[in-house]
Amino acid sequence: MVTVSLTGASAEDAATVFDVLRTAFPIDRPSDAVPQEQPGDHPAVWTAEFVPTQERIPTGPTPLEGSLTATLQGGYVAVDQVGEALRAAFAVHQEGTASGDQEKEVDLRLGTKRS
Repeated sequence: MVTVSLTGASAEDAATVFDVLRTAFPIDRPSDAVPQEQPGDHPAVWTAEFVPTQERIPTGPTPLEGSLTATLQGGYVAVDQVGEALRAAFAVHQEGTASGDQEKEVDLRLGTKRS
């Protein structure tokens, strides 16, 4: 299982990223779940869990309104599989990584792929 947390994203961009991952992998929420913003001055963090599989459904380039940060946390192979699905749909720049015994965390910057 991989936990995906999005920051710096509008509700629309968060929904776009989660839709891409929901197409590729099962999600912990119903397919009609839409990110909701909470009132207040604090930055929004959108979070969902995915269970990646080797037989993912490929996705093509998908536009975003802006750029955002995605933090992936989970087992090594699972995080790599989610990262591959994101790279198929978005321009991805790795900003950092932390490794542990059983898990790793990867920070990615996502944007719209340019042709």
